[in-house]
Amino acid sequence: MAEKKTLVIMVTHGAENPEKATIPYVLANAALASGIEVIIGIQATGVYTVSKECYKHIFAAGFPPLKELVDTFIQSGGKIYVCGPCINSRQMDVNTQLIEGSKVVNAATFVNEMMKADKVLFY
Repeated sequence: MAEKKTLVIMVTHGAENPEKATIPYVLANAALASGIEVIIGIQATGVYTVSKECYKHIFAAGFPPLKELVDTFIQSGGKIYVCGPCINSRQMDVNTQLIEGSKVVNAATFVNEMMKADKVLFY
């Protein structure tokens, strides 16, 4: 049996660029549906794509709502890792503002996951 492929997608945009915030989740869901393990890494303003209040207000023309894409990704077994310093610099409360299913990590975790992955994409 072949080893399962892994894809890491780094999300660095939020509401300021709805298309670049949405497309990574479209790709991530397609990859999961194809049997690929997917980790989404969140950095910079991408943190708003996993903010309980913000993600439900991000819409890109021609795509499903971001909230729907993120919720589907998590329900399908995708992993979301969020940059701790990025959360801290925006004074976000990890316990109350981040969606369930996201995990705050450090730079070493991102580097480790990228080095193990078959492919890494940045948005």
